Amino acid sequence: MDYQTALASLFQAEGRLDPYPAYDVIRAHAPIFPAADRGWFVTTHALTTRLLRDPNLRLADAAAYDEFWPDWRENRGVASIVGSLLHSNPPDHTRVRRAAAATFTARRVAAMRDVIAGQAEDLIKAMPTSTDFVSAFAYPLPIGVICALLGVPESDRLWFRQRAADLTVVLEPVSTEEEMRLADVAGRELEDYFTGLIEERRRAPREDLTSALVAVHDDTAGAGLTGEELLSNLVLLLIAGFETTTNLLGTGIRILLEHPEQADRLRASPELAPAFVEEILRYDSPAQISGRITTGPLDLGDGIRLPAGAPMTMLLGSANRDPARYPDPHRFDPDRPNIAPVSFGGGAHYCLGAPLARLEAQVAFPLLLSMLPRLSLTGPGELRDRLVLRGYATLPVSTG
Repeated sequence: MDYQTALASLFQAEGRLDPYPAYDVIRAHAPIFPAADRGWFVTTHALTTRLLRDPNLRLADAAAYDEFWPDWRENRGVASIVGSLLHSNPPDHTRVRRAAAATFTARRVAAMRDVIAGQAEDLIKAMPTSTDFVSAFAYPLPIGVICALLGVPESDRLWFRQRAADLTVVLEPVSTEEEMRLADVAGRELEDYFTGLIEERRRAPREDLTSALVAVHDDTAGAGLTGEELLSNLVLLLIAGFETTTNLLGTGIRILLEHPEQADRLRASPELAPAFVEEILRYDSPAQISGRITTGPLDLGDGIRLPAGAPMTMLLGSANRDPARYPDPHRFDPDRPNIAPVSFGGGAHYCLGAPLARLEAQVAFPLLLSMLPRLSLTGPGELRDRLVLRGYATLPVSTG
């Protein structure tokens, strides 16, 4: 398979099921290369890490969308994502991130450990002998945790699942007209929901993240966070707060159960959980690609010079299995030294929710293995047909 065929396979359903052979071919071709109308592709760990932290690169923001899709705001699924931190650049990104970080603090995340453990234990106790792990655990745990943080009532949590699935298609490089229609519907319904929640918290604040963000908006008269930014980032926090973690939990338990000797180690020594989670993130990342655009000419050395406005796609999954950074990269090995996956991005746009996702996985995996010592896979599961957000739609397991 030549590198062009390998690259094309990533944009086809069959190739997305297992992109790693294609990544090997692409990475062997070059650390960065142009590909027709798709811009430049970055394949190695070293270059991906460097570019994710380069302040001279930007994301495709509202102004960029105006150039190639003037009426993008009419699709409220697209609008809710483009209007959030995920697609903003300085100085707006700096201002909004500062406001969000002031509320989504390390202390607030750390304080969720007992909540996470309690919810995980309840879900494990309720799991049937034969079940779908995604529906029984990988979805309800992170949605329960982020809803507890945001102050969303427990009765509304199931409602979010399909809307989140419909909305996140806007992050994918390829989508159908029907998928984009459903994203628009989901965006409108989520915006309506959070508009109502914002008004509730404005009338009666609580000790939750939504109240804290509303206070930032109101106390600064929108200077810290505009009304539109408040709404978009609440939608983002909900979606990002469980979508990536659901993928991490589903993929992670599959990896552990396929490596029983490693599962036994973690069961016996739960303090190893942080290293295991990092290797899971490296081995099969829940986020596979990230995009940037050059703000001016960019000289990468070795005769490679990119023009201003060049779009780049960083293949995070390829970087995480780069043999130059990780010897024998296709082997799952939690004992690797200095594991540094790029799964949550890097630099100014490093994922705000990464510490929470890590904490949930670090708590959940040892509990699952200790409380369900006979947990096993009963089928291959069904991967979602996604390139950006990689994870399982279903994963059949047995608890006995």
